[in-house]
Amino acid sequence: MAKSAYLTDNSFIEQNILCYDPTDVTSNGYKARNPLKFPAPLMVFQLSVISLTSLLIGVGLKPLGQPTLVSQVLGGIVFGPSLLGHLEQVKETMFPIRGVMALETAATFGVFFYLFVIGVECDSKRMFRPGKKAVIIGVSVLFSSLASTIALALLMQRFISLEPHLAKSLPIIAVSQCVVGFPNICSLLKEMQVLNTDQGRLATSAAMFCDVIGFTMGAVGFIKLQLEKEHSIEHKVGSVLSPVILVIFTVFFVRPVIKKTLRLRPEGKPVGENYFVCILIIVLAYILAAETIGQHFLFGALLLGMAIPEGPPLGAALIRKLHYPVGKILYPVFLTTSGLKTDIFTIHFKSLWVISILVLFSVLIKIGVMIIITRYTGLTIIDSIIVGLMLNSRGVCDVVFFNLWRISEALSDEHFAVVIIISVILVTVIITPLLRFLLRAIEQQTPTKRRTLQHSRPDTELRILVCVHDLQSVPTMVNLLEASNPTEHSPIGVIALVLIELVGRAAPLLITHNHSQGNIPQDASISLQIINALRQYELAYETCVTLQPFTTITHFDLMHEDICRLALDQNATFMILPFHKHWEIDGSVGTSSRAIQNINSKVIKKAPCSVGILVDRGILKGSMVTLNNQGVFHAAVVYIGGPDDAESLAYGTRLARHPNVSITLIRFLMFGYDNARERKLDNSLIEAVRYENSMNENFIYEERVTRDGVGLSACLRGIEDRFDLIVVGKHHQDSPLLMGLGEWSECPELGVVGDFLASPDVGITASVLVVQQQRVRGKLVNRAMKPVVVNNQDGPPQDMNNTLNNGISTPRTSISNDHPRWEITIDRAN
Repeated sequence: MAKSAYLTDNSFIEQNILCYDPTDVTSNGYKARNPLKFPAPLMVFQLSVISLTSLLIGVGLKPLGQPTLVSQVLGGIVFGPSLLGHLEQVKETMFPIRGVMALETAATFGVFFYLFVIGVECDSKRMFRPGKKAVIIGVSVLFSSLASTIALALLMQRFISLEPHLAKSLPIIAVSQCVVGFPNICSLLKEMQVLNTDQGRLATSAAMFCDVIGFTMGAVGFIKLQLEKEHSIEHKVGSVLSPVILVIFTVFFVRPVIKKTLRLRPEGKPVGENYFVCILIIVLAYILAAETIGQHFLFGALLLGMAIPEGPPLGAALIRKLHYPVGKILYPVFLTTSGLKTDIFTIHFKSLWVISILVLFSVLIKIGVMIIITRYTGLTIIDSIIVGLMLNSRGVCDVVFFNLWRISEALSDEHFAVVIIISVILVTVIITPLLRFLLRAIEQQTPTKRRTLQHSRPDTELRILVCVHDLQSVPTMVNLLEASNPTEHSPIGVIALVLIELVGRAAPLLITHNHSQGNIPQDASISLQIINALRQYELAYETCVTLQPFTTITHFDLMHEDICRLALDQNATFMILPFHKHWEIDGSVGTSSRAIQNINSKVIKKAPCSVGILVDRGILKGSMVTLNNQGVFHAAVVYIGGPDDAESLAYGTRLARHPNVSITLIRFLMFGYDNARERKLDNSLIEAVRYENSMNENFIYEERVTRDGVGLSACLRGIEDRFDLIVVGKHHQDSPLLMGLGEWSECPELGVVGDFLASPDVGITASVLVVQQQRVRGKLVNRAMKPVVVNNQDGPPQDMNNTLNNGISTPRTSISNDHPRWEITIDRAN
């Protein structure tokens, strides 16, 4: 390293000049030389130490609910001049001046590829065509905060004695606080898993619209700055026309060429590696072009990203391939290097409190504006506060701006440290727990109605939410809906929700389909096929079935929020979820989705109504065609006891009313076990169901007496080939009949019996519907199991209580001579 000095404005400026040997980048081992004296090993060491430190800080902050942004910036601050970097030995060993350029280069690659990914994820149609609420919120919050915060900065300049550089920086800091960055909001809400809430959708839509305004204002400001720097007319005209020409070239040539190229590829075939490599080369070319015409390189990366068609096939493939190298390695390096530049020892008290007041004022203004415009948005006060907090999210946009202004010397090292600590870290640390608290309070205050099959009136509409994620499960789902016996006196309202994973775009979508089917994204095209199949079912029962189709395109981690929200908004009584495994025709498990399993587990915990998980084995029975009133559909209800079995029995009772459905109620009793209270509740419920079906020849009642879980499993194996569908409750409390069955459970969301029936090892070919009665925060709405008597026959059911003599059941007295047949079997294995 050498020193040089040069004369400017009658003063000498001293600079450090670093000299590198291009042939001496890596070491030949520690025995000869210290590896940290060479650029490549040093950068690898820096990345490893910084990543590990940020990870450990993130683990420590996780119980506090803090996002990764905080831990990554703090990871840099730890090794920066604020803490360990203040020690000369640590600084010279771990982060010497000679290693700055390599680390900064890696960080630069990280930020421009990250902004390219953001551009790919942005939905340009939604950006330029937001909803009315989003426009009102975006315009009001952006311009109100911009005007008021700049006004406060000017007042501070006038009435407070400030040092010149701080006075000059205040308007710039004020402008930075008015930025409503869509990437900031989307990243924070996704990490908090609240992106799919009503407030989250509104905040992201408003942020998208704000970004359109912000991009326009930023481009105009940048061009104006370039015009001030240029002196000749030719250069001024070039500064104005060059970015405009690049935008026009991108919109009218690059994007159409990419779309046409994608249409030439074989339908359904994944995007090849050549597409991916070409796009990366074009990204580098665009960054070079932006720098050549005098624009910032981030402009080129973002512009090309927005030209890539979002979603499958190309957008989704790019996001998948760039997710880990960019999102998990290079982009965190950029955040960490920002922390490395933060030096708290340069901060003066006056600068700290002046900038803190400006930042706090900007935060309060956005929340205040949201409260003021409540009457125009239809939001409640608490919803407005939540959206206001979301619009104050900090992230990559702020860090990029602060770094750019620091490089251009619009911000000094002192003011850069203050805004990083106050505006990025402190604001994020405060608003994140506030958002969690308010959203949790809203969830707990949401009024919950009793929505169960058992307690529903028989003469009202049964609203069923059906979730489908592929075409394979549609026939069995339609069979189940048709077997549910829709009639004019008891119609069925089907709310169909097609589940599609969000890839290649940032903001989730919840699409309400109408008959025009317009503006459907390409990645939602499969939903049209599924919905068309369900419409055929609606047309076949047009007087007693209504269909409301929806499609959700969101992250699998957040999909349960859309399912539960739709069930609540549409007043669903029962929802049916697809199982995460699919069977092949030879009986083996073909595909298995862990993501779908996680969705089912989350829905079961939060569902506002009763839930059923459908294990579809229709392909094994050959029943891929719909029921359409031909043949007999054989169903069984396995009854052990408890509210979930009561719910499954209520659904089985509805199935029994269908003229082409044969229903068998199989009740399992414990040999020599008697709980008077539980037995009385179960007896009264079953007696009411038997009484209702006393004239139904397709209703069969069986009792199986067994000693333990071994006997129960043997009995369940014995019914494997008799039925097309088996309905069973999920939870059976701590029944002795289940001892030993749950030790090898693979799917806890199905319960012990459901998991046994769904196991490929059992060999059952019937589809299984596992039912859970409605829970509210993990508790039953009403534990009392009142009988479901839905017939109009005269007279109450006679007392048919079973008496057990030494564990052997004796037949009950028939209700009538035409009572359906029933059987009693006793397990004598032990």
